[in-house]
Formats: sequence, structure tokens, C-alpha cells
Amino acid sequence: MLLAIDEGNTNTLFAVHDGKGWIAQWRTATHTTRTADEYAVWLSALLKMEKLALSDLTDCIISSVVPQSLFNLRNLSRRYIGVQPLVIGEPGVELGVEVRIDKPSEAGADRLVNAVGCRIKYDGALIIVDSGTATTFDVVSADGAFEGGIIAPGINLSMQALHTAAAQLPRIAIERPVRVIGKNTVGAMKSGVFWGYIDLIDGLVTRIREEYGEPMTVIGTGGVASLFEGASRTIEHYDPDVTIRGLHEIWNRNRG
Repeated sequence: MLLAIDEGNTNTLFAVHDGKGWIAQWRTATHTTRTADEYAVWLSALLKMEKLALSDLTDCIISSVVPQSLFNLRNLSRRYIGVQPLVIGEPGVELGVEVRIDKPSEAGADRLVNAVGCRIKYDGALIIVDSGTATTFDVVSADGAFEGGIIAPGINLSMQALHTAAAQLPRIAIERPVRVIGKNTVGAMKSGVFWGYIDLIDGLVTRIREEYGEPMTVIGTGGVASLFEGASRTIEHYDPDVTIRGLHEIWNRNRG
């Protein structure tokens, strides 16, 4: 069985593939100081709930944008699964994606994995909107190349900045407000955060399409993407499995 680990700045996803499909997925907060032993205790308990054990895992692939904690994830694979993990971005790991930007080494591992994961399922030129700590808008050409994109602050980061910088504004939950015009402070904040973010997405997607000059399919993914379903006018598909599908495909390409 394959253990796929997708580590972002805020959350880390652990997913298990049994050769036929994904049979379990869990998220944990990303902590750079969490040791391999701590990961093993946490993961072992969750596996047990699915009638699995660490000994059932035979392979591991890791995508991480947090270099400080990669050492501990490597040790988790080596010590408790007994395999050298496949790490996205390392020399010799073939992604199968041509990177057409000024400095290919600057392309984030997560963005390239998403390009692979979307290309498997969707045809033609693509815009991948990944909503996490940052929200990225990645352009994938019809022939599968990574063409670049946009990086914007994530919705949680924007909300946190609003609360931190303004002494009288409370911390609020992200949710779709009933009305656009807020009738109180919390209502006004919810509308500003939610609809402001929807218009950020729709506005940037529109600009990308105009500049690119050809039909493009828009896919939404990431931890909070489901909040935008039915609100964004430009996102056509909501696909939470883009990243792990990309990881599985990359593992298949490299395991020989």
C-alpha cells in the first residue's frame, strides 16, 4: 500500500492507496517540530480505526512546501514503513511536466503535482485554483506544460490579517453570508471576506483567460475550495483529489 503525504503550510494530508483506489485520508495541522515518532503514533491510531497498520504500508511519496519538517517525514517513512520515500523535487524524480517559466526551479512542488493530477482527468488548457494558505492560479497548457500563474493571499490569511491589524474587529468564521450588505460588524466582515474572495477568484480567472487567448477549463481544489461551490461564476469543477491523484501518478511513473 502507498502512503502519500502532501504537506502544506497550514495542513498536511496523509492518504493511503491500496492499488485500486484511495481507502483512507486524514489531515493534521502542519508543525515543523513534530517528530517522526509523533507522526507514527498519530498515524498508527488512525490506521487502526480503518483496520490497517503501519506494517501494511509498503511505499511512500512526499510533497512538501515546508523544508524544515521534511527531515521528520523522511524518518517516518524510513523508520516505520521501512522504505526510502520518493520526494517531489529531488534529483531523479521524474514528474513528466515541462516547466515553461523563467526559473523552473522556482515552481513549487505542490503546483507541479496539481498540474499532473489535473492533466490525468481534464483535457485542453487548464486553470487550477488551489485555495490554501495562499491561493494559487496555475496555468497548464493543452500539451500538459506548466505555464506559470498567480499567487495571492489565502482567504484564512486575509481574515487573520483583518482581525490582527484592526483592534475592534473580532475573529470570524468563513461562511457564505445571507446578504451582501452587512447590517452589523460581523455581517459586514463575513461579506467582505467571502464575496471579496469570490470576486478575486472570478476576476483573476477572467484576466488569465483574456491574456491566454484560448478556451480554458477551471478546476477548484484545496482545503477551502468547497466553500466557493455555487458562488464562483468561473470555477467549473470542484475536485478535492487533484493533489493525491497527481502524487499517485508520479509514484507510478517512478517506481520502476
